[in-house]
Amino acid sequence: MDVHAVGNTSTGPSPAKRDDAALMGVARKLEASFLSEMLKSSGLGKTPDSFGGGEGEDQFSSFLREAQAEKMVESGGIGLAEHIFESLKGRNNGDI
Repeated sequence: MDVHAVGNTSTGPSPAKRDDAALMGVARKLEASFLSEMLKSSGLGKTPDSFGGGEGEDQFSSFLREAQAEKMVESGGIGLAEHIFESLKGRNNGDI
């Protein structure tokens, strides 16, 4: 009989796995923010001079950029989230 299994009634993920999931979530948010800013710099969502919805469209274009950036990250992104995750994980473990 395994002595460790007797006292372990937890069915959820271990604290380390929860920490990794939280760090990856933060890393993905940072990558999405970065991509959103890059999309903004490229002019995505900019109202054309000849046709547009005015101030309202300009205000809501940021939501479109953020949604597109989040979808980019969900589909693999540019790999920035993985680098951020490894850096945060190393810092969290005291490796840095």
